[in-house]
Amino acid sequence: MRTGVITQKLGMTRLFLEDGRHVPVTVLKLDKCQVVATRTPEKDGYTAVQLGSGFVKAKSVTKPERGHFAKAEVEPKRKVAEFRVDMANMLEVGDEILASHFLPGQKVDVTGITIGRGFTGAMKRWNFRGLEASHGVSISHRSLGGTGGRQDPGRTFKNKKMHGHYGVERVTTQNVEIAKVDVERGLIMVRGAVPGSKGGWVMIRDSVKRPPKDVPLPGSIKKPEKAAQAEGAGQ
Repeated sequence: MRTGVITQKLGMTRLFLEDGRHVPVTVLKLDKCQVVATRTPEKDGYTAVQLGSGFVKAKSVTKPERGHFAKAEVEPKRKVAEFRVDMANMLEVGDEILASHFLPGQKVDVTGITIGRGFTGAMKRWNFRGLEASHGVSISHRSLGGTGGRQDPGRTFKNKKMHGHYGVERVTTQNVEIAKVDVERGLIMVRGAVPGSKGGWVMIRDSVKRPPKDVPLPGSIKKPEKAAQAEGAGQ
């Protein structure tokens, strides 16, 4: 199991294929996604990597966070997330993950926070049909109808589909296809829609149901400048 990546949603566009067909894609940007910390069995009891992405001014983060980033020798990150990995696919602190971490045609799972729609009715929130447009129904065409609370059981059960707050939920869409990768600009284009609004953070992982083959292991990474210079001097 490899690490995933933290991306930022730029919006949607389309790609034109050689045969003239066009494919709707969501454009996700890698904003210097680096390893901030690692989790080891000896110290934490499990293996994982903590990634950070996006730039934020040092004055905008707390003092403990500044110390955390200073220890890793990376600039402060706007978004931090943790990904479970196998011991064989562990990365080192400071490694930057490139867009070539994923391959075109590969299936991935994407996770994001859905767009908030505020307080909505049952028709919009749960796709209810509503009441009849005739036969005595007056003023309440978009109401949800009965909620099942007669003398028995005498109450409405929890989790009943009703009107209420809609959106702002963590949603994972599985088996989304990678349509194109632009390594120079750090762009990953996935086919179709992705949960979240423009500017929102989206996590991409290898598909659980359709594990990839022939992908770079432990990942497509770029070493920090100091480590790269040390390796060059050693050679």
